[in-house]
Amino acid sequence: MTKPHYDLLVIGSGPAGESAALNAVKHDQRVAIIEQQSWVGGACTHQGTIPSKALRHTVRQVMRFNRNPLFRDLGDPRTLTYPRLLSAADDVIKRQVAMRSKFYQRNRIEVIAGQARFVDRNTLAISQQGREHRVSADQVVIATGSRPYRPDNIDFSHPRVYDSDTVLDMAHTPRKILIYGAGVIGCEYASIFSGLGIKVELINTRDRLLEFLDGEISDALSYHLRNLGVMIRDREEFSRVSATDEGVEVILESGKKLRGDALLWCNGRTGNTDSLNLESIGLKADHRGQLEVDEHYETSVEGIFAAGDVIGWPSLASAAYDQGRSAAASARGKENCRFVDDVPTGIYTLPEISSVGATERELTEARVPYEVGRALFKDTARAQISGETVGMLKLLFHVETLEILGIHCFGAEAAEIVHIGQAIMKQKGEGNSLRYFITTTFNYPTMAEAYRTAALNGINRL
Repeated sequence: MTKPHYDLLVIGSGPAGESAALNAVKHDQRVAIIEQQSWVGGACTHQGTIPSKALRHTVRQVMRFNRNPLFRDLGDPRTLTYPRLLSAADDVIKRQVAMRSKFYQRNRIEVIAGQARFVDRNTLAISQQGREHRVSADQVVIATGSRPYRPDNIDFSHPRVYDSDTVLDMAHTPRKILIYGAGVIGCEYASIFSGLGIKVELINTRDRLLEFLDGEISDALSYHLRNLGVMIRDREEFSRVSATDEGVEVILESGKKLRGDALLWCNGRTGNTDSLNLESIGLKADHRGQLEVDEHYETSVEGIFAAGDVIGWPSLASAAYDQGRSAAASARGKENCRFVDDVPTGIYTLPEISSVGATERELTEARVPYEVGRALFKDTARAQISGETVGMLKLLFHVETLEILGIHCFGAEAAEIVHIGQAIMKQKGEGNSLRYFITTTFNYPTMAEAYRTAALNGINRL
């Protein structure tokens, strides 16, 4: 029996795989996508971005309701159980799966269910329910994503021990949860659980939260998490985890013993490459299961490309879409493709954080003469109307050219607001200037006018 042959085979249907397949088929290539799960969408749709942000949105709505005295006439403050919260996320996931399935149907991209492994550079064996068949292609894009890192000395089969995937199956509402790892995922879940009124202890292995952020923004995050009741423990490493029917105990190397009803492990991720039989094509993943690529997203093996979380930084869905598109372009021989290295940060804590460009520390270390312009949300009419007064917009700009060097936003809709400044930063020459925000009329009242306020605040410092 002749095995099916394609111009491009894509392994994984997350953001990187989806965009690679769509880009290729739009250029008249025969494309198939291989997905080992029952539904398309990858971890982004089922375990990561979509469910966690849906949980956050619901918690945020409840918090706003409970804070507003106007609604007290409607009854006592509302509480939600965690399983009830998950049902809202399930609805969003179903809509996402339906939408993405239509993408493949409409574009006649074949979706092959099963676990893929390489036989040789152009051939893949696909296993499903004990049966195996083979397909071949001229080029392959590996977009298998990542999964939570699990240390061998922690029993993740215990019903009180979770990672960022399995926490979406938690069927009870803990009174207190221990979160180990204060990266983006750990901080987001700390916000979600504390917003539900659950006691949270956040164990941070570093000196401060999210050290890659501008220092002022990191400090603001720490303050507001603590204001929500989160106990943050910096510079701590775990020594041992003990889980019983009564609860979980985390013994730290410092000697502290922390107890809770559940443990959520959020410390690192591993690329999904261990089942691909990469040895058969002479390709090797690093110790984190990640693949190295060049500026065209091609691995060390000719004709094998990779994109998304499986290649590591920045491990964002937004970047993965662009990476997948570029990988497909390179695979069909396009000489110039965009290498994604200027991605804005979007962190969906409560309140949320977003930034693009340099931080104050980076500019100081590079000896770039810069100044700062700030707009506090509490001073904007739109924030006062909405009640979302926590946060600020911070602009970093060159003191001589007024070029925008960095934008840092903390507060409601930060991930949306940052894109206005990002658009100006992308302009060439005089188009990238603080003066744009001073000489442009913004709608009133809006959150966007914070740019004008911050620009005037900065220009008055010169």
